[in-house]
Amino acid sequence: MKLSLSVRIGEKYAAKREAEIPLAALADIAVAGGYHALCMRASQIGIHTPRDEVIASARMLRERGLAVSMVTGDFPIPENTDDGPLALRNIGPYLDLAEALGSDLVRVCIKKDEDIAWTQRAADAANERGIRLVHQCHTRSLFELIDETLDVLRRIGRKNFGLTYEPANLEFCNQPYGPNTIKRFVPHLFNVYFQNARRNEAGDSKTVTWCCGEVRFDQIPIWESGGIDFPAIMRTLEAIGYDGYVTSHQASLGAHRENAEHTARYLRTLARFEPASTTLVS
Repeated sequence: MKLSLSVRIGEKYAAKREAEIPLAALADIAVAGGYHALCMRASQIGIHTPRDEVIASARMLRERGLAVSMVTGDFPIPENTDDGPLALRNIGPYLDLAEALGSDLVRVCIKKDEDIAWTQRAADAANERGIRLVHQCHTRSLFELIDETLDVLRRIGRKNFGLTYEPANLEFCNQPYGPNTIKRFVPHLFNVYFQNARRNEAGDSKTVTWCCGEVRFDQIPIWESGGIDFPAIMRTLEAIGYDGYVTSHQASLGAHRENAEHTARYLRTLARFEPASTTLVS
């Protein structure tokens, strides 16, 4: 397995279009923490970013020995709005961005049955370029419930379309996220996202689901107990032979460098990861 750090750590929790930390600084945080890659989002680089800036950023990441584990090319996809699925109708710019950044994984958003045919067309276009499309386990999408998720994946029926396993969103939807669920997802498991949360009716944070209404919770660091059972998850990922990226997708909790480094150290105590080959550039 390989460690990836989402550039989400440089965003405000409720303002995903605002980057508070430059990309080069995020890259340095990833290098210091021993990560293999950054997970790219539109707050840093998206389909709106000028081509020369994309190329320069890709070069900067390569100089630091960092890959790009996945590309989320616009704002509506992570915001999970009704405009999220529009990317499926014009997937070309997202594939161009992924190629420029050296990534073979592009995140998409599916909210209605009518999006499935567009997903198939987009996946076919991506396949011609050796790129995979992926959807995250996510609230207010066709990927809230486990059985529904598996049914949608079957209906899409493309080998280069798969799933980002994200246990916190499953927890918000009262879905079991543990070993049995991971094993059911195995044929479609392209990516793993981690964020930690503790369900709390008086919590400071909230999300809205289709299946359970509003869910309140506390954001807590990935290494803190009482939230998601990461030790059990990591044991299962090792047992099934998962060898892809595990991305820390935690929203900003402040002290970005310290949190990123602590997260990486903690995850390395739970499973074997490849040695990092990253380099700080002065």
